[in-house]
Amino acid sequence: MAMDGYRGFLGLLVSALLVGFLSVIFTLIWVLHYREGLGWDGGASEFNWHPVLVVTGFVFIQGIAIIVYRLPWTWKCSKLLMKSIHAGLNTIAAILAIISLVAAFDFHNASHIPNMYSLHSWVGMIAVILYISQEIGKNKQLLIGFFVFLLPLAPPSLRALLMPIHVYSGLFIFGTVIATVLMGVTEKLLFVLKKPAYSTFPPEGIFTNTLGLLILLFGALIFWIVTRPQWKRPKEPNSTLLQPNRGTPEGVEGSMATNFGNMDKSDSELNNEAAARKRNITLDEAGQRSTV
Repeated sequence: MAMDGYRGFLGLLVSALLVGFLSVIFTLIWVLHYREGLGWDGGASEFNWHPVLVVTGFVFIQGIAIIVYRLPWTWKCSKLLMKSIHAGLNTIAAILAIISLVAAFDFHNASHIPNMYSLHSWVGMIAVILYISQEIGKNKQLLIGFFVFLLPLAPPSLRALLMPIHVYSGLFIFGTVIATVLMGVTEKLLFVLKKPAYSTFPPEGIFTNTLGLLILLFGALIFWIVTRPQWKRPKEPNSTLLQPNRGTPEGVEGSMATNFGNMDKSDSELNNEAAARKRNITLDEAGQRSTV
């Protein structure tokens, strides 16, 4: 099935992938060139894993997971396969986010820095909790959503009710992650840039501000792609769900009942007409006898 506005979609998709990849590269350059590099010793080099893993997993991979259904080359694949790919990408992003939190807490504890005191840490922890709840079912509502959208035998009415919640929650979490990353980048620069100060436009500050703009642009491109109705994955023609009560496809039972009702009505009319003809024949015979 052809996609409406395919060239526009392809252009935005390539732009999103390029900007997202550049965001990861810029983050690596930031920590390797301007900061202390990467390590796992409780020092600043361990903390540097925090922005690298957040941008790679929580931003870039999550963004790809959000738009994976929109790729027209995958529309011939089964919906269950695409759900598995979507869930797999989200799982990778969640694992990277957890490791990034471990790196941040290790650094804070080793350096005797208080944990969870800034708005960045509050919003970030909320985003991580919501994201993991969505994926592994710690939140009851999203646990229902997991079973409803992964298992094809869920009642259509339940799927229709929870689909807007599922979509909105994913976009809300992604937007929250983008905001958290931008707050974290600004917070880090305010802490480390003293001489020269952040306000004097040092090279690291300009470079990292550019990284923030790339992340913001990537988020905007993902939001635009996923909210265009003409780029939505078409429904599968053979994806009619079975009703759990009688096992008949949705919409078929009602039409069958209507057809049977019409058949019963037609049979009743035929029976009435036959009875009327029989009564007329009986009356005609009786009239003829009386005449004779």
